[in-house]
Amino acid sequence: MTSLTELVPAPRGVVAGDGEVRLTERSRLYAGPGTEGAGHWLGAVLRQATGLPLREGREPRDTAGGIGLALDPGLGPEAYRLVSDHDGVLIEGGDAAGAFRGAQTLRQLLGPDAYRRAPLGRDRARTVPHATIEDAPRFRWRGLMLDVARHFMPKEGVLRYLDLMAAHKLNVLHFHLTDDQGWRIEIERYPRLTEVGSWRARTKIGHRASPLWNDTPHGGHYTRDDIREIVAYAAERHISVVPEIDVPGHSQAAIAAYPELGNTDVVDTASLTVWDTWGINPNVLAPTDTTLRFYEGVLEEVLELFPADATGPRGHSAFVHIGGDECPKDQWRASDTAQKRIAALGLADEDALQSWFTGHFAGWLAERGRRLIGWDEILQGGLPPGAAVSSWRGYGGGIAAARAGHDVVMCPEQHVYLDHRQDAGPEEPVPIGYVRTLEDVYRFEPVPAELTPEEAGRVLGTQANAWSEVTEDQARVDYQVFPRLAALAEVAWSALPAPAERDFADFERRMAAHYRRLDALGVAYRPPTGPLPWQRRPGVLGRPLDGPPPHR
Repeated sequence: MTSLTELVPAPRGVVAGDGEVRLTERSRLYAGPGTEGAGHWLGAVLRQATGLPLREGREPRDTAGGIGLALDPGLGPEAYRLVSDHDGVLIEGGDAAGAFRGAQTLRQLLGPDAYRRAPLGRDRARTVPHATIEDAPRFRWRGLMLDVARHFMPKEGVLRYLDLMAAHKLNVLHFHLTDDQGWRIEIERYPRLTEVGSWRARTKIGHRASPLWNDTPHGGHYTRDDIREIVAYAAERHISVVPEIDVPGHSQAAIAAYPELGNTDVVDTASLTVWDTWGINPNVLAPTDTTLRFYEGVLEEVLELFPADATGPRGHSAFVHIGGDECPKDQWRASDTAQKRIAALGLADEDALQSWFTGHFAGWLAERGRRLIGWDEILQGGLPPGAAVSSWRGYGGGIAAARAGHDVVMCPEQHVYLDHRQDAGPEEPVPIGYVRTLEDVYRFEPVPAELTPEEAGRVLGTQANAWSEVTEDQARVDYQVFPRLAALAEVAWSALPAPAERDFADFERRMAAHYRRLDALGVAYRPPTGPLPWQRRPGVLGRPLDGPPPHR
């Protein structure tokens, strides 16, 4: 049994009772109308962990000494109320997602052994303290971006991360599926995207200035049915999956598969291969009708595989991310084709050409009931109504977007890029970027103080970004993501005070219990005392940045 003061993320209100509910062989689980999915999930994990049958209750009074799930629409989206008393445990959700969030809290209350896949003993994970918990999220967008393009994460790893996200009450997986180093999603009408674009001959080890290479070919992709499974698995956990198809930069893998997509009047695109190193790539898409039609074809299949569900978690499934970051314009400046397009459209320059490119797909998506979101570079030249911005280059892009009436997801590199190092010590593996400790992430504030209340309402929420240039396998991803994702989850969910006033000592105390949950889940997190010997990567060059990161 977990103490009521050890919950992560912290709930809004907890009133302790006197006593406990003890689950037994006779305990039943009743899932009322609208909560059947949460009931199915909760029953499955608790039967594994406790060994109890937890038979299905057919009506609410069947759950005396057991667990009941019900809806109370008065609670609001994703909100829940958990009452544990002499009658048993009752979880009421403002909607199906709220009931599921409450079920996650119940799992925490049962103790770390509730996260195991087999019972450890008769008295383990069977006791819930009497309490009343009232809870609701601060932000509607609480996300994690997984980059599976630089290093591929097999399907089972993605499903595992969806479970880890659900355990932390996160509700958006931003799925970075394409980049210069790999194309990871099967597109039926363009088979070479995965036949050619999903594999590279070798891979840089460490920062791009490193002399080290892994000469084993690297790659992989998700079939259409893999994607359907991932989306369905996420939906069962009330998580939306937002796919990212990067245009017009970060596209060498696509150009390697279909050379006509590149600037053929400037470079020999037929000689390009899937990129094997990191950084900003000069090979970008050509601004031609051929390219537009090609990516419309790609997006038609993407929309089919990632359907928009109006009843899903907060409407995020309507979004499609088109990247838009780090697009060098040198090839466009040298391209006669690009210059003629600029002239024909009456555009001012190459930045305006990218804005036209973005606007085309924003309109194309809007015609199909979907919304474009992109990195903050897409603000250059203006954005059409309805488009949203992921603010990564600090807060500035998000502030500008909110003031221009666009929705924003705050994910500034300097604060919530989880590929950045966690300590300045020499034993930290492949040190990238600024030091971002657990406390730094815990004190991150997604809403800039200079926004008016109306502008602040444009901040949908926040997400952490896990780029994978130096995280080549599950253990390395775990090390970079955890425990800091738990801090980001609390920032996104809980009603915290201003950053300087947050009680990090209390969060550390609660994390002591949370580490035991992560242990039970098999997460290879960074220990508070520093990397374990096998987590270090001596001799692999990183790119550390010294001093505190800029705040804006």
